Amino acid sequence: MLGLNLQEKVLLRIRDLTDLLVNSQEKDGAWYYCFEAGLLTDAYMIILLRHLSMNDETLIHKLAYRIASKQEPTGAWKVFYDEPEGNLSATIECYYALLLAGYKKKTDPEMIRAREFILAKGGLSAAGSYTKVMLAITGHYPWGNAPYLPVEMVLLPTWAPINFFDFNGYARVHVAPISICASKNYAHKLPGDADLSDLFPSSSKQVPSFKPPRSLLKAIEKHIKKIPLPLNEIRDLAIKELERFMLARLEWDGTLYSYFTTTLPMIFALLALGYDKRHPVITKAVKGLKAMACRTIYHLQTATSTIWDTGMIAYALQEAGLPPHHPAIEKATLYLLAKQHTKYGDWLIHNPQGRPGGWGFSHSNTINPDVDDTAYTLRALYRQAMNNSETYGHAWRAGLEWLLSMQNDDGGWPAFEKNTNKKWPDLIPMPEAKSVLTDPSAADLTGRALEFLGNYAGMSHRQEQVQKAVQWLVKDQRSDGSWYGRWGVVYIYGTWAAVTGLTAVGIAPQHHAVKKAVNWLLSIQNPDGGWGESCLSDSVLQYTPLGFSTPSQTAWALDALIAAGLKESPAVLRGIEALLHLTEKNGIEASYPTGAGLPGGFYIHYHSYRYIWPLLALSHYLRI
Repeated sequence: MLGLNLQEKVLLRIRDLTDLLVNSQEKDGAWYYCFEAGLLTDAYMIILLRHLSMNDETLIHKLAYRIASKQEPTGAWKVFYDEPEGNLSATIECYYALLLAGYKKKTDPEMIRAREFILAKGGLSAAGSYTKVMLAITGHYPWGNAPYLPVEMVLLPTWAPINFFDFNGYARVHVAPISICASKNYAHKLPGDADLSDLFPSSSKQVPSFKPPRSLLKAIEKHIKKIPLPLNEIRDLAIKELERFMLARLEWDGTLYSYFTTTLPMIFALLALGYDKRHPVITKAVKGLKAMACRTIYHLQTATSTIWDTGMIAYALQEAGLPPHHPAIEKATLYLLAKQHTKYGDWLIHNPQGRPGGWGFSHSNTINPDVDDTAYTLRALYRQAMNNSETYGHAWRAGLEWLLSMQNDDGGWPAFEKNTNKKWPDLIPMPEAKSVLTDPSAADLTGRALEFLGNYAGMSHRQEQVQKAVQWLVKDQRSDGSWYGRWGVVYIYGTWAAVTGLTAVGIAPQHHAVKKAVNWLLSIQNPDGGWGESCLSDSVLQYTPLGFSTPSQTAWALDALIAAGLKESPAVLRGIEALLHLTEKNGIEASYPTGAGLPGGFYIHYHSYRYIWPLLALSHYLRI
């Protein structure tokens, strides 16, 4: 790019990114980029296959090889690159999986180091909740000390102050199978299975017990007493209801709610209920999990991100200049149109006035739409809906109507279910899981909903519904000017979404909230002109610099500054130069996870992000 001015460099990079994305589209119109989230799913796939006696040695060997290749010299495994020392739960899971796979022995030097790391960090008793549950299911941890909730909870009416549906949808589909296994005290330990008893520190033989909140137990007891049945029959009734609950939420590919981490415990719950290992429901579920393998690396995805990637890429390509009649856009929008949800899902419980019309995250998802995927798909369909109302108009309006109906009473938007923000789940002694039990309003979701409504639905802050969202968002801003982003890393993500949302609905760049956000973004710009934030921010709840810049976070910061009117500022010009360089890199800058799932334990490297967000930021830089 020597000899070119900045605008010419940007135009050239937009062309290159556009060509790359168009050429990576599949024949069905979708994009199948990998949703890479650490090693949890790889480890648990090995554990599952061994416990089902489905000894697919080729798959097991490839997964074990990948796990072994990611081990640190210290013996630990990490969830993200700059995680201090290592991650206890990930190390336990990988250690166990490698032993089950037969890929490693306890006496191997690297496994000895892993064991020493586990013991130094507190052993199995200090592991995360999901790890303890899976250890209990496989017979390595006592159920009385693993996280569980009483099965009778499912029988409480939805109007009760504490009930099963106070959890959000993706929490319920985890709680249901785990509660079944716990109620049955189910432990499926394999003959000759690896002995993990030496992973309890000798100094602490007492395993800490798990005690559900007394208020929860009393609330359940109060309502259960009203059922005219003996207690054992009530328990059987509750277990039967949880079984029905799970089976009613199976997707067409056999997975539970299209997630790996729910399908896995569901399979064990069915075994606990007496299902044969080769029952059609179980074999179909395993087949669905295997189909989640990435196409480019040997990794089992937690879910496929097909709708998310396809909606965003189709939108980004149009922002970059591809017309709606371009073959890539036509194929993508027809694919998305066919994936619109037409069935009612659990979102109806808290949103009884809503009608189907949203989109989900995965290609197999038909009953669990979310606000983010719906908004990005509507962006992708916008030009088609304006030009071809006969084909796209009804779908676009139905999607918009569903999105508007999902606004929380406090003015913000959730991800999956409306008004699931009660405080009692915070009392459950699962500190690392609190953020996934409910689905309160989030700055990133609210900001992006506003950006869509302002730029594509013709709405402004003068309308009551938008005004309410603006007020919530301004109130949610932190004192330093940033916003916490629930589904990305972390404060750069939330601040970008908030600023672009506020300005899209007509909030002036001079507004105090926008000015504070701009000042904060400028204060954290890296010396190279880019931006980079560590996943550690998510655990300590404070901005933590990464030490290098990433393409997606640099693009988010630039997009926010451009929306706030700083296109010609030195900071933006330096940032554009940095972004151009970052799009050429293939190292850790391009693969650092910038998507978030579970604070401290689950982060996502979207393989598409290094292309989508730079393309959008560069396109907006030229256009505005």
